[in-house]
Amino acid sequence: MYSTEIEVQTGSQAVVRDLTDEVRRFLSEAGARDGLLHVWVPHATAGLAVIETGAGSDDDLLAALDDLLPRDERWRHRHGSHGHGRDHVLPAFLPPYATVPVLDGSAALGTWQSLCLVDTNIDNPTRRVRLSYLPG
Repeated sequence: MYSTEIEVQTGSQAVVRDLTDEVRRFLSEAGARDGLLHVWVPHATAGLAVIETGAGSDDDLLAALDDLLPRDERWRHRHGSHGHGRDHVLPAFLPPYATVPVLDGSAALGTWQSLCLVDTNIDNPTRRVRLSYLPG
Protein backbone atom coordinates (compact mmCIF):
# COMPACT_ATOMS: atom_id res chain seq x y z
CA MET A 1 0.00 0.00 0.00
CA TYR A 2 1.18 3.52 -0.80
CA SER A 3 -0.05 6.15 1.65
CA THR A 4 0.52 9.80 2.49
CA GLU A 5 -1.10 12.53 4.51
CA ILE A 6 -1.83 15.97 3.10
CA GLU A 7 -2.72 19.18 4.89
CA VAL A 8 -5.77 21.10 3.70
CA GLN A 9 -6.61 24.67 4.67
CA THR A 10 -10.37 25.04 5.11
CA GLY A 11 -10.53 28.52 6.64
CA SER A 12 -12.94 30.02 9.14
CA GLN A 13 -16.29 29.19 7.53
CA ALA A 14 -18.05 25.99 6.50
CA VAL A 15 -16.65 24.66 3.24
CA VAL A 16 -16.91 21.92 0.66
CA ARG A 17 -13.29 21.60 -0.49
CA ASP A 18 -12.67 19.66 -3.72
CA LEU A 19 -9.78 17.19 -3.28
CA THR A 20 -9.87 15.77 -6.81
CA ASP A 21 -6.67 17.50 -7.97
CA GLU A 22 -4.78 16.32 -4.87
CA VAL A 23 -6.09 12.77 -5.50
CA ARG A 24 -4.94 12.94 -9.13
CA ARG A 25 -1.42 14.02 -8.08
CA PHE A 26 -1.29 11.35 -5.37
CA LEU A 27 -2.26 8.55 -7.76
CA SER A 28 0.35 9.74 -10.26
CA GLU A 29 3.05 9.79 -7.56
CA ALA A 30 1.97 6.31 -6.44
CA GLY A 31 2.39 4.97 -9.98
CA ALA A 32 -1.20 3.75 -9.72
CA ARG A 33 -2.75 1.42 -12.28
CA ASP A 34 -5.78 -0.58 -11.09
CA GLY A 35 -6.71 -0.83 -7.42
CA LEU A 36 -8.47 1.10 -4.69
CA LEU A 37 -8.09 4.60 -3.34
CA HIS A 38 -9.06 5.06 0.29
CA VAL A 39 -9.43 8.56 1.72
CA TRP A 40 -9.56 9.09 5.48
CA VAL A 41 -10.11 12.28 7.48
CA PRO A 42 -8.78 11.77 11.06
CA HIS A 43 -11.01 14.44 12.60
CA ALA A 44 -14.17 14.25 14.72
CA THR A 45 -15.78 17.21 12.94
CA ALA A 46 -15.29 16.70 9.19
CA GLY A 47 -16.49 14.27 6.54
CA LEU A 48 -16.14 13.34 2.90
CA ALA A 49 -18.65 13.54 0.07
CA VAL A 50 -18.68 12.53 -3.58
CA ILE A 51 -20.63 15.38 -5.16
CA GLU A 52 -20.77 17.70 -8.14
CA THR A 53 -19.07 21.02 -7.43
CA GLY A 54 -19.12 24.39 -9.13
CA ALA A 55 -22.79 24.33 -10.19
CA GLY A 56 -24.24 25.15 -6.78
CA SER A 57 -24.46 21.64 -5.32
CA ASP A 58 -21.65 22.37 -2.87
CA ASP A 59 -23.52 25.41 -1.52
CA ASP A 60 -26.75 23.37 -1.50
CA LEU A 61 -25.03 20.71 0.61
CA LEU A 62 -23.89 23.30 3.16
CA ALA A 63 -27.41 24.79 3.25
CA ALA A 64 -28.94 21.33 3.76
CA LEU A 65 -26.50 20.66 6.60
CA ASP A 66 -27.49 23.98 8.19
CA ASP A 67 -31.16 22.90 7.96
CA LEU A 68 -30.49 19.40 9.27
CA LEU A 69 -27.86 20.34 11.85
CA PRO A 70 -28.49 23.97 12.88
CA ARG A 71 -25.70 25.88 14.59
CA ASP A 72 -27.64 26.60 17.78
CA GLU A 73 -27.75 25.66 21.47
CA ARG A 74 -29.60 22.33 21.18
CA TRP A 75 -26.36 20.31 21.26
CA ARG A 76 -25.07 18.73 24.48
CA HIS A 77 -21.49 18.95 23.22
CA ARG A 78 -20.91 22.65 23.98
CA HIS A 79 -17.22 23.58 23.84
CA GLY A 80 -15.96 25.79 21.03
CA SER A 81 -17.88 28.34 19.02
CA HIS A 82 -21.66 28.80 19.13
CA GLY A 83 -23.37 25.57 18.00
CA HIS A 84 -20.11 23.65 17.61
CA GLY A 85 -21.80 20.48 18.87
CA ARG A 86 -23.40 20.04 15.46
CA ASP A 87 -19.91 19.70 13.92
CA HIS A 88 -19.38 16.59 16.03
CA VAL A 89 -22.58 15.03 14.63
CA LEU A 90 -21.61 15.74 10.99
CA PRO A 91 -19.48 12.57 10.49
CA ALA A 92 -22.54 10.40 11.19
CA PHE A 93 -24.11 11.87 8.04
CA LEU A 94 -20.96 12.44 5.95
CA PRO A 95 -18.50 9.73 7.00
CA PRO A 96 -14.81 10.55 7.40
CA TYR A 97 -13.85 7.97 4.78
CA ALA A 98 -14.42 7.13 1.13
CA THR A 99 -13.18 4.32 -1.10
CA VAL A 100 -13.06 4.79 -4.88
CA PRO A 101 -11.97 2.31 -7.56
CA VAL A 102 -8.82 3.22 -9.48
CA LEU A 103 -8.76 2.18 -13.12
CA ASP A 104 -5.77 2.73 -15.38
CA GLY A 105 -4.27 5.17 -12.87
CA SER A 106 -7.32 7.39 -12.37
CA ALA A 107 -10.02 7.56 -9.73
CA ALA A 108 -13.13 6.08 -11.37
CA LEU A 109 -15.37 9.04 -10.58
CA GLY A 110 -18.38 9.85 -12.72
CA THR A 111 -18.41 12.76 -15.16
CA TRP A 112 -19.64 15.34 -12.63
CA GLN A 113 -18.35 13.73 -9.43
CA SER A 114 -15.64 15.21 -7.24
CA LEU A 115 -14.23 13.87 -4.00
CA CYS A 116 -14.68 16.61 -1.40
CA LEU A 117 -13.78 17.35 2.19
CA VAL A 118 -16.76 18.82 4.03
CA ASP A 119 -15.75 20.90 7.03
CA THR A 120 -18.31 22.85 9.05
CA ASN A 121 -15.98 23.38 12.03
CA ILE A 122 -15.06 27.08 11.98
CA ASP A 123 -12.75 26.56 14.98
CA ASN A 124 -10.22 24.41 13.08
CA PRO A 125 -8.94 25.95 9.80
CA THR A 126 -6.38 23.19 9.06
CA ARG A 127 -7.25 19.56 8.29
CA ARG A 128 -5.27 16.43 7.57
CA VAL A 129 -6.40 13.97 4.94
CA ARG A 130 -4.86 10.50 4.55
CA LEU A 131 -4.72 9.16 0.96
CA SER A 132 -3.96 5.46 0.52
CA TYR A 133 -3.64 3.46 -2.69
CA LEU A 134 -3.92 -0.32 -2.65
CA PRO A 135 -2.86 -1.93 -5.95
CA GLY A 136 -5.19 -4.56 -7.40
